[in-house]
Amino acid sequence: MTRVLVVGGGIAGTAAALALRKAGLEVAVYEAHPDRAEDLGAFLTLASNGLRALAQIDACEAVASVGFPLTSMRVVDATGAEAARAPLGEAADPLLRYRCLRRGELNATLQAEAARRGITIVHGARLVSVEQEPDGTGAPGTVTARFADGRVATGDLLLGADGLNSTVRRLTAPGARPRHAGQHVFYGCTADAPVSDVDETACVTMTRGSTAAFGHMTSPEGETFWFARVGADAPLTADEIAHAGPGHWRDLLVPLLRADRTAAADVVAATKDPVLVTNATEVPNGTPWRLGRTLLIGDAAHAASPATGQGASMALEDAVILAKCLRDVPGLASALARYEGLRRPRVEHNTTVSGNISRGVHTPGPRPSGGPPPARPGDDELLGLLEWDARI
Repeated sequence: MTRVLVVGGGIAGTAAALALRKAGLEVAVYEAHPDRAEDLGAFLTLASNGLRALAQIDACEAVASVGFPLTSMRVVDATGAEAARAPLGEAADPLLRYRCLRRGELNATLQAEAARRGITIVHGARLVSVEQEPDGTGAPGTVTARFADGRVATGDLLLGADGLNSTVRRLTAPGARPRHAGQHVFYGCTADAPVSDVDETACVTMTRGSTAAFGHMTSPEGETFWFARVGADAPLTADEIAHAGPGHWRDLLVPLLRADRTAAADVVAATKDPVLVTNATEVPNGTPWRLGRTLLIGDAAHAASPATGQGASMALEDAVILAKCLRDVPGLASALARYEGLRRPRVEHNTTVSGNISRGVHTPGPRPSGGPPPARPGDDELLGLLEWDARI
């Protein structure tokens, strides 16, 4: 039986472990953080394609127990006037409706599901090196991961699912570095947002402001989750993010958003908890994913700016397609090549579209954050391959 070492216990890594176990492979997950509560305050949206991938690994119902559904989206302009309203995703199927949820909730749910299925998840395991041993023919035969605590693990394949700042990518493709995608991105949550005179139940409202792109959605319990994307020529430094006072980012955003006659400024002003900020960052297209018996997946391979909101959903697709390639294609090298051939066109298209939106290269149609990128030839066929019973 093929043994797979997964480095990274976030969305991509844990979903991959669930998919690989379903495909009959032996798998263990190694996560650098000491627990699973990372990023409890940050939120994300899962699109229908991501939920469809979760359904293929029998995890959709577990995820549907957290967060709340989104069935429509509306777009307002800088005057506050509604410019468009449309159904969102596959709203007819309750399990495939878009969902808004905290990243930490999704991580915890997937890890609990993995533990329930007997998958080993080792916390506090920080990777320091990767070694590949030849099989006697000159090709790598095994791969060994060494961790900072002295732990050593050996397998047939190592997955780098360790995110944007991937250690596996640094060790296997040291010339590949993430780059700034032209925006600072702010996230917040408040229970005191002003009540809208428009029905926003299960709805994401996108505001096309003059100074920022703004989106918000309100849970059935009355919590409003919001994000703002502001153009920026240079990324914020780690020191700037770490040393900002608790109200710094809120006080910076509110005057910017007051330039428009929308609810955005009032929603941000009502946010009492600290506002989170990050840089819109992407992994350049063409970055190597494979080296011998190592493979990058998820954000480690193809992180995109958050403008299309597809990061988590693309990682979930990765998990299912990779497991099916390893199940269906004889020979590890051939299986990994098939996986890359299927995934690279789709995810790099998303990176390009999302980066263009962030940089203002073009104005997309009225599509919310969390919406899929524009379709490209072959996407319908690839999405059909998500179905577990279909053969790669």
